[in-house]
Amino acid sequence: MAGRLGRMGLAGELIAEFAGTMVLILFGVGVVAQVAAAQIGDHDSIAWAWGIGVALGVYVAGRTTGAHINPAVTLAFACFRGFPWKKVIPYALAQTAGAFVAALIVRWNYHEVLSMVDPGHTIKTQGVFSTLPGNGTLPVDMWGGLRDQIIGTAILLFVVFALSDVANMAPAANMAPFLIGLLVVGIGMAFGTNAGYAINPARDFGPRLASFLTGYGGAWRDQYGDLYWWVPIVGPVIGGVIGAGLYQVLIHRFLPRDDVDRDVVKPSD
Repeated sequence: MAGRLGRMGLAGELIAEFAGTMVLILFGVGVVAQVAAAQIGDHDSIAWAWGIGVALGVYVAGRTTGAHINPAVTLAFACFRGFPWKKVIPYALAQTAGAFVAALIVRWNYHEVLSMVDPGHTIKTQGVFSTLPGNGTLPVDMWGGLRDQIIGTAILLFVVFALSDVANMAPAANMAPFLIGLLVVGIGMAFGTNAGYAINPARDFGPRLASFLTGYGGAWRDQYGDLYWWVPIVGPVIGGVIGAGLYQVLIHRFLPRDDVDRDVVKPSD
């Protein structure tokens, strides 16, 4: 009976991660499609919609899992916050699946206007679904994109760890999603040029796969013809661990010690 309940518990966690990530991508990829295809909005509306998507995705999944909605977050919590290692891959798969399904919905909903502005489904609108170095136009190469993703995700996890550490000045649980959304808005406005601030392997790979399966034959490459798809996966994984580790070394170990459980959510094994 206990094993059955444990499997049901994990299933619920995976559904929550799927749903939370899906909400994130519906807003994030949706706003980029609107700007690129219909020219309604601009960079600021993109940054704000991604942040709103993150906040709402966290509200959706927060009670069940703490709302990682990002494999880089899941990995960092496994490294430093006691999250079960055996759940890392299932969480990452659920998050990627949620991003994939959301991107298919956006692709379907915007197929008329995307076909109007880019009938060949080329690099011109590829950035609706997946990131490119220099956003496909500026002189940033693959390695510049990798550097950017490491830095951006390190910032993300450094601050997420601060916001989720109740031994520090963590906000009340109902305010944390709002502040994490603002964090993503800030990263988008300050670090959006070099690589489109994917800072989330599921956010990039799921929609990239969806675009490839629906007509974007060049989805795996950047504007230079280089295989770029791995950069928004490897960069965030490295950067997330670095950012979380720096928080633990620079801040957490100097906080007053008490008996408070410092993990926001620690799902059962």
